[in-house]
Amino acid sequence: MDNIYLPTPENIKQAALTIQNGGLIAFPTDTVYGLGANVYNAAAVAGIFKAKERPLFDPLISHIAEIDFLREYAETDSRALGLAQRFWPGPLTFVLRRKDQNPSIDLACAGLSSIAVRMPNHPVALELIKKSGVPIVAPSANRFKTVSPTTAQHVRDSLGNKVDMILDGGACRIGVETTIIDLTTPRIVILRAGGLSKEELEDFTGEKTYLAHDNPDTPKAPGQLLKHYAPRMPLRINVREEDVRPDEFFIGFGKVSHAQLNLSPNGDLCEAAANLFAFLRKAEKHTEYNGIAISPIPENGLGLAINDRIRRASYKE
Repeated sequence: MDNIYLPTPENIKQAALTIQNGGLIAFPTDTVYGLGANVYNAAAVAGIFKAKERPLFDPLISHIAEIDFLREYAETDSRALGLAQRFWPGPLTFVLRRKDQNPSIDLACAGLSSIAVRMPNHPVALELIKKSGVPIVAPSANRFKTVSPTTAQHVRDSLGNKVDMILDGGACRIGVETTIIDLTTPRIVILRAGGLSKEELEDFTGEKTYLAHDNPDTPKAPGQLLKHYAPRMPLRINVREEDVRPDEFFIGFGKVSHAQLNLSPNGDLCEAAANLFAFLRKAEKHTEYNGIAISPIPENGLGLAINDRIRRASYKE
């Protein structure tokens, strides 16, 4: 039975009722597709972990549709509100202190005293959250440690009927997950590079933004585990065209001549980020190869997020 639905007003209303009743809904955001549940329904949140086969110590991100909703369950200050007004809706997640120790959200927060919150820049996501009347906790809608989904069919291929409904809002515009920043500290720290660059944050705040080097075995935010986003075959990164092995599927970047796929022939990091997960999915289906090789990606702007993803995808446990 097909569980992919067009995001008509009727289907969004039905999806919202499903969220309210403890079900799971996959929906599009500006970054990747999310697997959503009512943040206050611990049984529903547990269903996310079960569907994804995700460890319970890995915290989840809550999605809201209005900035005022922050005050309901997170401690806010002028810095957080200023950043929200500038960058929300958009690919930026805040880690804030929880306003209280409401046990119903303990599982979503992995038992931490902090909570991760974002406002997605996608009309379907925002409408679903508003109609549901609660924050929707939603990691990427794929099995744990597999490539993140950027289309409704990717969700279907990964999770099948473990999801009650998949709202099809087309391909995600950005294609890599949100940037996560820690706002529980005096200085802003990037816990995970993503769709908003370090440079954009620094331009707005006028302050240096730091990169985290926390213990990946005890993550404070999603996506910090060393092994993450992995395709089904070994992945080598920073591979020059002349060093690609005969048995490797080559994903290029920029001016390369013999790539099977090119993230961006013109060297556009935004285009590369949007294509990354979809191209990894295409590559892993080519079973005539024994591995995947990826061109070097510049370590600036969205390149920081792309390199973070492919390093985790290539990590050998």
